[in-house]
Amino acid sequence: MPKQFRNLKWLRFNPTSFTLFAILFAIVVIIALLFRDDWIRPLLGDVLIVMVIAYFVHAFIAVPLRKVAIGTLIFAYLIELLQFLNLIDILGWRNSQLAHLTIGSTFDWRDLVAYTLGIAIVFLTANRLKS
Repeated sequence: MPKQFRNLKWLRFNPTSFTLFAILFAIVVIIALLFRDDWIRPLLGDVLIVMVIAYFVHAFIAVPLRKVAIGTLIFAYLIELLQFLNLIDILGWRNSQLAHLTIGSTFDWRDLVAYTLGIAIVFLTANRLKS
């Protein structure tokens, strides 16, 4: 291994997590493109997106999946808190498509339930993806 990469022991590639990420990401994209409803896109999409994030991080970072899942859940809750606090308005980004995509604009307690359910599903797979 080249000298400059020896201290990067926290990096690795997990093909199983990457495959799960890729499959779920494709499903999320399909949902985003095809559904404009009140259940599948907002709720199922939120369940899947936290799973996408967790598996993506786990695919490259040598941290147990359960820890990645907890970090992902905290991150998702933080984003929802920022929506509750109307951060997008505080920053004057109400008309920004990028802000709407990354931060979101509307708090919904059901999103917290969806994120929790998605991470619970990740936890159920954690034993199979130990590395």
